[in-house]
Amino acid sequence: MTRSEARAILTELTTNPSLLRHMRSVELVMEAYAEKFGEDKDEWAIAGLLHDADYEAFPEKHPAVIVERLRTMNENKIAHAISAHYTKWNVPYTNTLDKALLACDELTGFIIACCQVRPDGVSSLEPKSVIKKLKDKSFAAKVERDEVYKGAELLGVDLTEHIHFIVKVLQTNKAELEI
Repeated sequence: MTRSEARAILTELTTNPSLLRHMRSVELVMEAYAEKFGEDKDEWAIAGLLHDADYEAFPEKHPAVIVERLRTMNENKIAHAISAHYTKWNVPYTNTLDKALLACDELTGFIIACCQVRPDGVSSLEPKSVIKKLKDKSFAAKVERDEVYKGAELLGVDLTEHIHFIVKVLQTNKAELEI
């Protein structure tokens, strides 16, 4: 699958600007991690881009619709990673792609929420500020903190370093992401 094919699927299923920005953000973070780990950048980016593609159109079936569609296209590795991007679905983590998508999804969304309450957005955001906000259960209350911690643990990265990595990717793309 090419990125243009993935974008076509995404635009067919999703119109919500916030959700589109979230998926684009996760795409960028996943691409950067693929480069860091010496993995397939397109594959990882597409997993990030499509991980919530069916959420708006089929929230009660998420992620089954996008997973099935990817499987019919023989994109089984990406489909599996998307089916595993939430620990409570009890899908096994079989490779680094699976673990990275879990580790990047919830935390990237949380970091963007942190940016939205700062006068300069992501520009001067430090990991310590994100960690402080993680401890404040009333801030971005829908973000499941256990998913953030479990993701970093499964990926085998220090949480502070993981936050720093994601922030750097977001800083590089702040104009596009409008953060």
